[in-house]
Amino acid sequence: MKVQNERLGLQAGSLALLTAILWGGNSVAIKIALAGFPPLAIAFIRFFLGGLTVWIWARAIGVSLKMVPGEKKPLFGLATLFFFQIYLLNSGTHHTLAGRSTVLISTHPFFTATFAHFFLLGDRLTRLKILGMALSLAGVALIFSESLLLGAHPYLIGDGMVLLSAVLLGGRQVYLKRLTQNMHPARILIWQAGLSLPAFLLLSLLFERDFPFAIDASILSALLYQGLVIAGFCFIILTSLIRRHQASKLAVFGFITPVFGVLLSKFLLGEGLSSALLSGMVLVAIGIAIVNHES
Repeated sequence: MKVQNERLGLQAGSLALLTAILWGGNSVAIKIALAGFPPLAIAFIRFFLGGLTVWIWARAIGVSLKMVPGEKKPLFGLATLFFFQIYLLNSGTHHTLAGRSTVLISTHPFFTATFAHFFLLGDRLTRLKILGMALSLAGVALIFSESLLLGAHPYLIGDGMVLLSAVLLGGRQVYLKRLTQNMHPARILIWQAGLSLPAFLLLSLLFERDFPFAIDASILSALLYQGLVIAGFCFIILTSLIRRHQASKLAVFGFITPVFGVLLSKFLLGEGLSSALLSGMVLVAIGIAIVNHES
């Protein structure tokens, strides 16, 4: 399949950097929202708001959101992948710290690079990319080893769920790249959210009825941030960029995400900065930068 891979210019690079910075607050916002809402309910609210934002954008630019023949199967596949990726992220963050979640989900670029090697023409692995992946995996192993040594088994479960979410996110980025070659990003995003919303709502009603719900200014702000900023603005920008540029090259900007995420976790949630977490964050950042190095 022929794909579009334009050179990453200043404007596109600046937008990619902005989304990476904003994404640093996502796991923190999830952690704050979990104080009042369960994981599936958070996902429903987040992507209802995100879908509404995409709908307004689509109306503003005059793009039809109607599913056309031949799009049903790939969009259902995307929504299924999306559902499991988001569920693992939200539930995993519930069982670990926001800082650890941010670092682990930020490993998705080298999974993107791996999937891109096999499924996207002109986006192949190199020796430098393999070296970068090895460094990032070493950072992840360091974070997991801390959980094992401290006997922090709840963290270990949460860490594993978030890491699996990163794998699925890497696959989803590549799948998005393929879909955007024939579909407008607005239609992809609206159906990605729209098809997953009933599942999030139904499963929340079935399995989260006993969760103690609560709402205050911080929880409301966290939900709005996830919905309007991340699932709305960031999804629109990133999907539009993925349509035109190499998926693995865009991912290089993700190195800044764990830095902001860990710092926000410290200042907003009072989480500690262990040497293992900091070292793991540095290794992940260096590895991701190498994976996406433009030779």
